[in-house]
Amino acid sequence: MTGTQIVVGVDGSEGGRRALRWAITAADRTSASVEAVMAWQREINDAAMIGATIAMSDPEEERKRAEVILANEIEDAVTTTGTGLHVTGRVIHGIPGVVLTEAAADAYLLVLGSHGHGRLRHALLGSVTEECIRQARCPVLVIPVPAEEDTAEAAA
Repeated sequence: MTGTQIVVGVDGSEGGRRALRWAITAADRTSASVEAVMAWQREINDAAMIGATIAMSDPEEERKRAEVILANEIEDAVTTTGTGLHVTGRVIHGIPGVVLTEAAADAYLLVLGSHGHGRLRHALLGSVTEECIRQARCPVLVIPVPAEEDTAEAAA
């Protein structure tokens, strides 16, 4: 895997954190590079998805929020892994599954957390992981969240 790129999906969830830490550790061992990618879209609050009044966010605020989250996630992961590896980050507007598969078009590997932001969105919008597995042109590695953390996240 020498001289290759690992693309990792980051979304601010524990699954995304685990995927980023795994990618950094693997890249450090193999001389690969890591690009952390975060997709953003205009958010509709959860109440809107179950029939209440639709409340849309400002697109510029959403982009900036995504940039801050991504920068923080990269900094925390590099610090936690202790590798000192330089990780590039990209915030891209679009549907997460599409954004990630396009970002990984020439990558050696796409790394994802097993799930991100909750079961309601999964039921209504589908799984980013499932879409990436179907559409990616490179191998996709899914890092699971342990059962006790999965249960806590589902309750939130």
